[in-house]
Amino acid sequence: MIAEIGLAALWLAFALALLQLAAGVMAVNNPDTPLAALVRPVASVQAVLCALAFGALLLLFARTDLSVSLVAANSHSAKPLIFKLAGAWGNHEGSMLLWVTVMAIAGGLIAIIERRLPERTMIATLSAQAFVGLGFYAFLLFSSNPFERLPQPVPEGMGLNPLLQDIGLAFHPPTLYFGYVGLSVAFSFAVGALITRQVTPDFARVMRPWILGAWIFLTLGITAGSYWAYYELGWGGWWFWDPVENASLMPWLAATALLHSVSVLASRDALRTWTIMLGVVAFSMSMIGTFLVRSGILTSVHAFAVDPERGSFILALLAIYIGGALVLFALRANTVAEGQRFSIVSREGALVVNNVALSAILGIVLLGTLYPLFTEAFGVKVSVGPPYFNPVSAIFVVPMLVVLCVGPLLRWRHDSMKRIRPSLITVGLAVLAALAAALIIGGTDLLPFIGILLSAGVAVGSLLPLRGRSLRRLPLAVWGMVVAHFGIAVALFGMAADSAFTQEELVAAQIGQSTTVGPWSVTLDDVEPIAGPNWTALEGRLLVSYKGGALYELDPQSRNFWTPFQQTSESALLTRWNGQLYAVIGDDAGQGRWQLRLWWKPFVTWIWYGGVLIALGGFLSLIGRVAVDLRRRSAERRIAQRHEEAVS
Repeated sequence: MIAEIGLAALWLAFALALLQLAAGVMAVNNPDTPLAALVRPVASVQAVLCALAFGALLLLFARTDLSVSLVAANSHSAKPLIFKLAGAWGNHEGSMLLWVTVMAIAGGLIAIIERRLPERTMIATLSAQAFVGLGFYAFLLFSSNPFERLPQPVPEGMGLNPLLQDIGLAFHPPTLYFGYVGLSVAFSFAVGALITRQVTPDFARVMRPWILGAWIFLTLGITAGSYWAYYELGWGGWWFWDPVENASLMPWLAATALLHSVSVLASRDALRTWTIMLGVVAFSMSMIGTFLVRSGILTSVHAFAVDPERGSFILALLAIYIGGALVLFALRANTVAEGQRFSIVSREGALVVNNVALSAILGIVLLGTLYPLFTEAFGVKVSVGPPYFNPVSAIFVVPMLVVLCVGPLLRWRHDSMKRIRPSLITVGLAVLAALAAALIIGGTDLLPFIGILLSAGVAVGSLLPLRGRSLRRLPLAVWGMVVAHFGIAVALFGMAADSAFTQEELVAAQIGQSTTVGPWSVTLDDVEPIAGPNWTALEGRLLVSYKGGALYELDPQSRNFWTPFQQTSESALLTRWNGQLYAVIGDDAGQGRWQLRLWWKPFVTWIWYGGVLIALGGFLSLIGRVAVDLRRRSAERRIAQRHEEAVS
């Protein structure tokens, strides 16, 4: 009965989305129609129905209802509850239902709380949101029904992919989806503004919190996914330019450019066309990522769908949404006013350079991701990896980071380099200090070497806007900028240090045998079998010490899951302020020896500390912007009230 309730709620939400679109289209063309009053309530009820449908799916997984095809294929009665619940979105159908649910809730929130734009623009925005939602509803109901029943319940479920049986699954996909859906909201606002020709600073102020929220979630999702892959896959790397990794990076790049562009439009009434175009591009990247992951053209732990028909459905949605938006942009671009002019030596000018660089990097990643798929279609298999992505993207990353050192120091509209010369000298001294340190340490390749220098410059440049200002009175939005930019410096240093200074040791060790990796001494003390709730493992006990200091214990495992059967490596990590010792145990090498793979990775954790700081900076900016908007709206209401009192 629970499955039927969820399916019925999904059908009703689909019908309401259709009504929302029809009423919205009529209301945009005829503002006096009574149907205009339906759009907001319908969006709110649709959100409730979608939440009910997803709640039903969660309940089915919690109960391990093996009469439902999706549960039987992706769960098992012996799994811990947290993995049962995470299994609800650890598959194709459930993940798409989560996408639709978050999108519907976002549309409901817009309908309930947003009153700043002209009603016609809001109706056009909600109509665009309904139009996007309809495609995904149709996809679920006609191609990927999450509530489909089996003719007979099965005795036991097939279980979830062991690589996904990790707490990372409970955090990584939902945060990414919140980001993707936030970009769908930005897309809907952009379409609504184009339809009604209302590309104004007010429009940008309404759009900005949604973009900030999406960007924060994308940042957290990518950071969490990187760390999850780092410790779960046992290969010691944090990024491999895998197509599915790129599918999450591309929306983040577009969202970062969009965030800067919409801030300029909201504050300085410039970059109007940039903002609209990036709103379309950002959602396009989300859709392309969805197509790559769920079309079956990729083989990956992330890629749930293997049905070409589903891929064709998503490709059709991509063509309709993005093609339609681009046609609308082409038709209405000449109606978008240019906005205020500014000098190239200004904060706006720096942000334009930033946007151009981010767009170029996005193009590089998109080309490198899609090119192997195109060649494979013609029978030629090629691999595009770090030898392409790292140096080619560096062509634009390096100048972008140089501008990032300077941009926050510039004034709006017009400035001169002479005014900020003392700050530039300070940044230069920081880079020289990093240069001296890198030369003393030595053994660094070119790109990591440049990364270390730039991280020092960005770190100092990010803090210079605080100089000479009252820290207590500094707006939260400024604090957010400082923290986010400093986070970029921290993450960049972690990436560069890991690439430059990582040391690896691969040994076949006997019990009691010691080896070294970097400053660490490692002794294999024992190997013993253990059992978990749905797995068995061989667990090694390693006794490790840093430069002859205190002993610590690490317990890497080689696990065997039985439903479904799969062997995984569970790494063991020991974290210090200056890096991480990473240990993996492999198979029996014979003659009482065991394969051990050890890494000493200096400052690698700074990558994820930096990611958290970047997201924290976005969160501070979001709070600050929302607070400013609330104060502005309160002041406007007071003025309007006084005006009414004066008139009466």
